[in-house]
Amino acid sequence: MTDPYKVLDVSKSASADDIKAAYRKLAKKLHPDLNPGDADVERRFKEVSQAYGVVGNPEKRKRFDHGEIDASGQETAPAGAGFYRSYAGGNEGAKYSRFEFGPEFDAQDIFSDLFGQRPARGGRRGADVSYAVKVDFVEAALGAKKRVRLADGKTLDITLKPGTEDGQTLRLKGQGQAPQGRATGGKAGRNKAHAGDALIRVQVSPHRFFVRQGRDIHLELPITLKEAVLGASVTVPTIHGKVALKVPAGANSGQTLRLRGKGLPASAGRPAGDQLVKLTLVLPEKPDTALKDFVQGWDGADTPNPRRKAGLD
Repeated sequence: MTDPYKVLDVSKSASADDIKAAYRKLAKKLHPDLNPGDADVERRFKEVSQAYGVVGNPEKRKRFDHGEIDASGQETAPAGAGFYRSYAGGNEGAKYSRFEFGPEFDAQDIFSDLFGQRPARGGRRGADVSYAVKVDFVEAALGAKKRVRLADGKTLDITLKPGTEDGQTLRLKGQGQAPQGRATGGKAGRNKAHAGDALIRVQVSPHRFFVRQGRDIHLELPITLKEAVLGASVTVPTIHGKVALKVPAGANSGQTLRLRGKGLPASAGRPAGDQLVKLTLVLPEKPDTALKDFVQGWDGADTPNPRRKAGLD
């Protein structure tokens, strides 16, 4: 085994507090529950724990520094002695898989830091599992029920609250991996370890014409020249369905009209949002002879230069 000081990345003159702090940092980073299925990380975690079991224990540290025990905490063989195994003690191979914590360190502190609770005796909390679910823009805005199929074939029904955002993560308690290990005698202990959680990341598909900003929905609405000049009642889509919108006479391109209450629905004490409709004036795609003749005969003297007003002239 590598020098325990090097494993913990501390100097041989490090204080007991520095060694303890180094171990806690590494243990939390490398803990198998945070890295499920990663054999290399699990190996490093055991190595770090074994190193702390030696130099984190004042008596063992002293003996290691004097060469009386090796990096795994086993007695070193006296000069001229037989094979190492005569002095190793314990079961065959135990020195390579067994580790212990120093007397000044409570192993449950690590679990408390990781999971916000102490582990059950004889069991380890199951790992969390992560999934992604794609939802429609309108489903996320209004709320919906979705079914997610997990890797093991099991399905979960989830509820999307109105206003669910892209990238939002839903936590389903106890729907992750099963707890590892059992209490002594094969029975669950009084404080049985819990299954992990399922973390569902929501991916909201963009809409082809709606854009969400906060609790409001924005829409660009094309209108004709006639509708802009004379005014009109036009049909407008909203996430709640189609509604009638009155375009005032003399409306201009870029003007924004508000449909109150047609944004995200009221929820969790927050009021409903609005839909903001930005008008976009669209001229005929094909040449309109009557319109061309009208414009050519129109003086337009009372129409100010829009570029000058915008500071572009």
